[in-house]
Amino acid sequence: MNLIGIVGTNADSSTNRKLLQFMKQHFAKSATITICEIADIPAFNEPDDKTAPLEVKLLSEKITASDGVIIATPEYDHSIPAALKSVLEWLSYTTRPLIEKPVMIVGASHGSLGTSRAQTHLRQILDAPELKARILPGSEFFLGRSLEAFDETPTLLNQDKVGELEGDFAEFLSFADMTNEISKKNPEQAASKRKFAWENVNGGVAK
Repeated sequence: MNLIGIVGTNADSSTNRKLLQFMKQHFAKSATITICEIADIPAFNEPDDKTAPLEVKLLSEKITASDGVIIATPEYDHSIPAALKSVLEWLSYTTRPLIEKPVMIVGASHGSLGTSRAQTHLRQILDAPELKARILPGSEFFLGRSLEAFDETPTLLNQDKVGELEGDFAEFLSFADMTNEISKKNPEQAASKRKFAWENVNGGVAK
């Protein structure tokens, strides 16, 4: 299975990047995970022609070609970073590659509570009409005190958390398989969602 791992921050140093790097090496036998950075993607500015910058176009193409997406998000002020929100705004306003795409959300935080608020917020965002990702239900991987969680390779040191992540990832692979199979049988559903426009909404229902 070919997956895209999005580092949900533009920070030079991030334990969420380390988490994705660990997942890439740890799950190499069951999936190929390509890690994508967002630091070079410009801030969303709502262009009139709805044309995506090259950096957004390249990320969109990788998402479209993948079997699923993993988003690793920090938590800033009870929410996701502005850089990640900006990327999602670009994708929703232009190419809309996340529609019907299986998505797994993970998160690492320096504090003890992990990224629970940010992950809840991200789930709400990904359910927006222009995004409509298929988000893995019932599984939330929170990694607290992440500055102490990895060695230099980086390997996740807490074996209980490794086991938890293995269970969540196995569920995601099954979820992605089922979701993609359903999408293949109903391609018109995704095509219809990509045509969503707020100006066509009447009484809360998009025409």
